[in-house]
Amino acid sequence: MCTYQTERLDVSGSGKGSEGWFSLSCATFYFDHPTHYPAEHSLNIDFLNLDGGARARVAVELDPASARELARAILATLQTAPQP
Repeated sequence: MCTYQTERLDVSGSGKGSEGWFSLSCATFYFDHPTHYPAEHSLNIDFLNLDGGARARVAVELDPASARELARAILATLQTAPQP
């Protein structure tokens, strides 16, 4: 079921697209119909540079179980990382 709820975060980082690396300024997350992943619904994540146009975008479509495991793995990794 589509939620139509979109979360947007300002981010600082880098993404790699077909033309190389670019800086990131934003990430959006939403549960909806995927464009490419062969499923009815997926968690869709877009990492973007809002000033870079369509070429400054990295898109990810994950099944819900993979998305939960990714979130868990990110948090576990950050727990062990040195604090700045």
